[in-house]
Amino acid sequence: MADHQEPATTDPHHLETLRTRFARTLEAARGPAPAAPAPDPLPYADDLLRRWQEPQRRYHTVTHLTAVLDRIDTLRKHADDPDVVRLAAWFHDAVYLPDRSENEDRSARLAERALPEAGLPEAKTAEVARLVRLTVSHDPAADDHDGQVLCDADLAILAAPPSAYAAYTAEIREEYHFVPNDAFREGRAAVLRHLLGLPRLFRTPHGAREWEATARYNMRAELELLSI
Repeated sequence: MADHQEPATTDPHHLETLRTRFARTLEAARGPAPAAPAPDPLPYADDLLRRWQEPQRRYHTVTHLTAVLDRIDTLRKHADDPDVVRLAAWFHDAVYLPDRSENEDRSARLAERALPEAGLPEAKTAEVARLVRLTVSHDPAADDHDGQVLCDADLAILAAPPSAYAAYTAEIREEYHFVPNDAFREGRAAVLRHLLGLPRLFRTPHGAREWEATARYNMRAELELLSI
């Protein structure tokens, strides 16, 4: 069953831990040291953390980022390049405006601008951007191990215990507070139907074993409530 997401935090110790995690990930993904010194990773971490703490966010916060990174650690043995997947997690909701529909593409374009400047090779930058864009559909190919890990980590909240799942759905509603109730119910129901229509929500062995059944139960229950 998915881990419980606690309320979003701006605790300085937690933020410093995340800065360190980003620096280590970027340094590992860069590979062997180049002839010229690579840029300091920490300013890039700070920019991303600033984005993840923007006031319009209720669910897509530092807490969500941390949970996704932790789940990637759980699933890392399934990935071909865990550090690239971790970088994709950092960028996957870095641009998040609830009233805009192109957040994933804008997040990917941010990665395409920032990561080469930060010293990441071109091929790995392209892979990060591809993975970020994959979170539109959460439907990775059968041989896309990195995509499977990112999508499973992102969707694992769907398998949360009932109280945590209820908190998640409430936070999503708060992010879309400007949408009238009927329109929100219709849009949310469409998202749930799309996910429930996938042959499998979770593609990694761990996700399929630990999260699939609970996630489907939670979503079907939510869909029933939306139709009342």
